[in-house]
Order: sequence, then C-alpha cells, then structure tokens
Amino acid sequence: MTDRKTLQTALIHHDYEAPGGFGAFPPAIHHASTVLFENVAALRSGDWKDKSGYTYGLHGTPTTFTLEARLAAIEGGTHCLLAPSGLAAISMVDFALLKTGDDVLLPDNVYHPSRVLGNWLQESMGVSARYYDPLVGAGIAELIAPNTRLIWTEAPGSVSMEVPDLPAICAAAHARGVVVALDNTWSAGIALRAFDLGVDIVVQALTKYQSGGADVLMGAAITRDDVLHAKLSGSHMRLGLGVGADDAYLVMRGLPTLKLRFDAHDAAARRVAAWLKARPEIVRVLHPAFEDCPGHTTWKRDFTGAGGLFSVLFDARYSEARTDRFVDSLKLFRIGYSWGGPNSLAVPYRMAGIRRDWMDAGTLVRFNIGLEDPADLIADIERALSTLTD
Repeated sequence: MTDRKTLQTALIHHDYEAPGGFGAFPPAIHHASTVLFENVAALRSGDWKDKSGYTYGLHGTPTTFTLEARLAAIEGGTHCLLAPSGLAAISMVDFALLKTGDDVLLPDNVYHPSRVLGNWLQESMGVSARYYDPLVGAGIAELIAPNTRLIWTEAPGSVSMEVPDLPAICAAAHARGVVVALDNTWSAGIALRAFDLGVDIVVQALTKYQSGGADVLMGAAITRDDVLHAKLSGSHMRLGLGVGADDAYLVMRGLPTLKLRFDAHDAAARRVAAWLKARPEIVRVLHPAFEDCPGHTTWKRDFTGAGGLFSVLFDARYSEARTDRFVDSLKLFRIGYSWGGPNSLAVPYRMAGIRRDWMDAGTLVRFNIGLEDPADLIADIERALSTLTD
C-alpha cells in the first residue's frame, strides 16, 4: 500500500501540522469528543480522573482544564469541575453526597430550583430534605440529625437577601462530620473567601458575573478537599456533565474584567438602592450593605463587596396588581431571571412560605442593576413608581 490518498481520504487525513511557538493572550479553543492516543499502551493506561492528561472530551480538554484552574484560583480552591449550568453543579453535589436514608438541610430562602430538587430527592429517592432559617447560625447544631450528610448555604439568599453566619454553621457542621456547601454566585467568588470561613464546597453559576454577557449557561463546583473532589468527580462522570469549548472560552474571556464589572455593578446598585430607600412607596430595601438588611453585620464582617443584586419591599397599601404594573411600566429594566449581565432586570416575587416578621409588608421586587448609568435607571424607576397611584 502506498502513501498516496484519494481525495476523499485526503480531506480527512491531512498532513499539515501548524508550527509551534504561537503566542496570544486568548486561550486556545480545543473542540474534541475523541481524544487521540499515541498507542494502545497509552490508551489502556489513561485514567479520566487524572488531569495530567486527556482521555475523552467529556472529561476535559486544555480549554476546560484552563478554565477550571482559573476558577479554583479565584475562589482560593484546589479543584474545580464544570457543569452545563448552576443547577447542574448543585445536582452534582447532591448526587455525590446523598443516598437513600440520608438527610440534607437547606436554607428556606434557597434558590428555588434547588428547593425543587431537594423535594424531588425526598419524594423519589428517600432523602430527607429539611429547611432551616438562614439566620440560625450556631443554632443549626440542634437541627443536625445522625443521618445528616450535607448542609446547603446561600450567602446571601438570592431573593430575600439574608446573610448567614457561615463560620458558625460550618463549625457546628464539622463538629458532627457534616459537609457544608455554599452557593456563592451572588459574590462571584471575589467578594467572599468562603473556604477561609470553613465552607467545604463552593458552587457558582458562571452564567452570572463570570460570563458577564447574559449569553452563557454554565456552573462549577470547587473544593480544596481531595476526597470530596473524588466524590464530585464520580458524580460528574456518571451524570455526563460536560461543557462546550466555545462556552468555556466565553467565560474565560469575561474573567479579566470580572472584578471591574462586579465593582461597577456594586457601586451602581448601592446608588439606586439608597435612592429607593428614601422613597415613601418602599418600606424596606433588602441590600446586605444596608444596616437594616438581616445579616448585615455578618456581611460587613465576611464580605468585601456586594455586586448588583438586591430586593425591595413595597408598602402593603400597594396591591400585587399595582406592583406588577410598576414592573411592567419600567423601560430600561427588563423582566427576566438571572443577573450579572450588562442589562438591568426587575422581577416581582411571591414570598409565601418563607415570609418572616421583617417581611410583613407588600410585594417583593428584586432588581439586578446592570451597567447602565444609575441616573437613567433612577429616572426609569421614578417614572414607573408614578403608576402605583394612577
């Protein structure tokens, strides 16, 4: 057989190899399902758990390994696993650590899809899912049962904005050998050093600030613990939680400006929130940097920033229909979930089931302050507020 190839074969088995030595700021995008081995011995000795090499696209390429390493560094972690969404990362943790007969504790202000997942685990898999007041602090020790394996935390709650005492919760959990996981999406991993406070696993929805463009879905689970990472890796593999190279690149492209954008969101949100606090239509601004937000003292102790997400409570004299009309009347704020992108958002929430004494007021509206001029956003809110009394 000669080396001469037909046209069809030559279209597949090309001889050209680009020269080495190419340098550029953006990381390379490696698209791959099949990963090639030099020989059969290399194929048989390959281990998908060993990130010093490659075995299959689902288990990682240079593109995804680079993003994982950079995210772990931002959080102060050692290991990182990517998932197709924040919820997928949460699911990966649950499936790694929980089995029939186990117990999981979740804050009652938890991200709603995580609540739905917890309820499903209870109904379909025999995992007990119980909910606790996020401000319980060290009192969580009284809730830990012999079969409790995992405590979820969220700092702050992504709608009602309470800030939990993470060191107190972690100390109580670790005294009983229980793992603590944190949804750290609100702070983007740059305004809270969660591992230094005792958290075992940090989950991020990279969909938010890390992407920054409101155009990517991705999540991550990060840890410093080798044993926990091995458990998470097994769950990651069994669930087939791969991510696309192009999406990984888009997240990496956003990382150099992450802190600049986060700080800009933070400054604008505090300005808008302060203006809203002075309005007679608003009875409470739920922003962790404000003294009357539940858990503010804890935020001040543990956090270095606040990002662009906060909520407000309208005076009870305004019906849900009127506050819905307020939201509909906004022009610069669009209606939609998520946050961390350049566009401002507003969403009304029904808080039945988790209302507390301090929430004994009217409708809650959550604002994501984007990168528009805060003066324009304030003018938009002021105009929409006038519709409450029409």
